[in-house]
Amino acid sequence: MNILIIFLIILAFLEFYGYQAIKTTFKTRAALSQKIYKRIYFSLSVISLAALILTYIYRDEPVYRNFLSSIVLAGVISKLILFIFLFVDDIRRFFVWIYRKVAPEKIQGKPTGKPISRSEFLTTTGTVLATAPLAVMAFGISSGAYDYRVRREKVIIPHLPKSFHGLKIAQISDIHSGSFFNKTAVSGGVDMLLAEKPDVVFFTGDLVNNRALEMQEYVDIFKRIKAPLGVYSTLGNHDYGDYVQWATPELKAANMVHLKEVHAALGWDLLNNENRVLEQSGDKIAIIGVENWSNKGRFPKYGDMEIARQNTEDAAVKLLLSHDPSHWEGEILPKYNDIDVMFAGHTHGMQFGIEIGGFQWSPVQYMYKQWAGLYEEKNQYLYVNRGYGFLGFPGRIGMPPEITIFELQQS
Repeated sequence: MNILIIFLIILAFLEFYGYQAIKTTFKTRAALSQKIYKRIYFSLSVISLAALILTYIYRDEPVYRNFLSSIVLAGVISKLILFIFLFVDDIRRFFVWIYRKVAPEKIQGKPTGKPISRSEFLTTTGTVLATAPLAVMAFGISSGAYDYRVRREKVIIPHLPKSFHGLKIAQISDIHSGSFFNKTAVSGGVDMLLAEKPDVVFFTGDLVNNRALEMQEYVDIFKRIKAPLGVYSTLGNHDYGDYVQWATPELKAANMVHLKEVHAALGWDLLNNENRVLEQSGDKIAIIGVENWSNKGRFPKYGDMEIARQNTEDAAVKLLLSHDPSHWEGEILPKYNDIDVMFAGHTHGMQFGIEIGGFQWSPVQYMYKQWAGLYEEKNQYLYVNRGYGFLGFPGRIGMPPEITIFELQQS
């Protein structure tokens, strides 16, 4: 509640400051100019306020809440951008006022005509740029949310058994079914995965946002995912129901039982601190799955590697499914050098970033050292999937959802 009050105070301050600045800047201009800028300003205000009220009304409806909260966020960002330009103009006005007080004799006469003043230039620029967040977010929702991309990676493991050379693995992660709003698009992504004809499929956690019921309308879509060597899954931090209030501990426990039943209904082999050994022509590789294990304090450590890797000594290669990429540096690299490849998700690439050629940037990189793509250290690999779904903001900007196809090779 304290956070909400602070947020509302900030909003009220931005509204008051912005209105006063625009009114002052354009008071000498034509009535039409004043009307245009005031309408733009108040349109942003009305949209943000309405979205804020509706976010509270629909707080228990994830899809509506995500859309509405994104509008609120876009409105706040818009006002902050405008605030920066207006504040810069106020600083400029302050120094001009001081200059006129100190050296009035140097002030020249007013120029002829009506050129745009510095104040109007700054305010106009700020107003135009303030509309950008709404436009960008609208594009991210309409075009980015389901813009599935197939990414391909060749992973060289010198000691890979010959019979597994060329093994094709598909990975998806972070479905977050409670956020979806377009079943046709979701099904289209599954079609893209199946068209790749993988030998085995990995899902690395966060099937839902909070509740197993979120998957009810999507079981028929995702149960189409099949592979000759099986589909293997693990849990992510959102799958435990830790982020909602349950009336009783028993209801929370029942939700986990239901979620495990959903994995079974999908035909996915859920690996909770356990493993499966694949064998071909006498060669063995192990698929190990752990519950969520994070090296970040705010996320849980449910995973148990010692239990998960039992009886895998004879496997020539070990592949680990672990939702949180911080597990790699937190435990895998220091203690388990027999893990050849770890498959993770969790970060979503923050659903926002820039990837051009070999250049990558996203705000999430300041929280996670390994946040998207393939990493290698000490002859061990980590791949961080950018996610199939989305959470919070119902879209993606510069960080499209992905289906990853790996090919394991000896050399």
